[in-house]
Amino acid sequence: MQVMSQFDIDASWRPLLAKAFMALDKTYQTFLTQDRQYVPSKENIFNAFKTLALSEVKYILFGQDPYPRAQSASGYAFIDKNVQSLFSSSGLSKEVNRATSLRNFIKMALLARGDISAEDASQQAISHIDKTEMIDTIEALRLNFEKNGVLLLNTALIFTDKKSSTQHIRAWRPFMQALLQALELQKPQLILFGAHAAELKRHFSLEDFQSIEMPHPYNHRFITNENALKVFAPMKLLEK
Repeated sequence: MQVMSQFDIDASWRPLLAKAFMALDKTYQTFLTQDRQYVPSKENIFNAFKTLALSEVKYILFGQDPYPRAQSASGYAFIDKNVQSLFSSSGLSKEVNRATSLRNFIKMALLARGDISAEDASQQAISHIDKTEMIDTIEALRLNFEKNGVLLLNTALIFTDKKSSTQHIRAWRPFMQALLQALELQKPQLILFGAHAAELKRHFSLEDFQSIEMPHPYNHRFITNENALKVFAPMKLLEK
């Protein structure tokens, strides 16, 4: 518990996360509390547990690992803090267009709303959408995720360099296992983005959880993936 006092998290998570943190390798614990050579910063790695209370969790979205850039890594899976507006007069904003995963996710959400077709997800098609009743910031998207009870996690909560990604994913597994064991009664649905997230089913006993797999949004086929459309359409993530 004393170690977790270094991190800003919602009080409802503290006992659970203290046990999960202690499940990590001791050397790795020291690395997380003392080393600054990773993103997001130490102050932000547990942000997902800061703004969504334990009792409100209905889903856990597992991505891969954080954005590799300090200006983008936010402590929330998939929320690129370098992005401000989602849209522009020409369609998606420049920041969204540069962020492949986010670009494909927004297109999937637009397809789920019926704003675009699977045959035409172009900038021109998106520019013609009436966005009066739609959100337009990355922060509003994060809040809409949380209004639906989605905890935005990655399989590793930090990034140092590309060659170490698999090492960090493995290092975080004891934490994730302890977290999921503690949530067995609550039974949030698991949303698994890509191969690394799907690997959780191989390493852990997840029979008590309903899980749904889909390609990582980095892949273009995510836009029309039936599982993604089924899960996210009812959430209305782009609506004010």
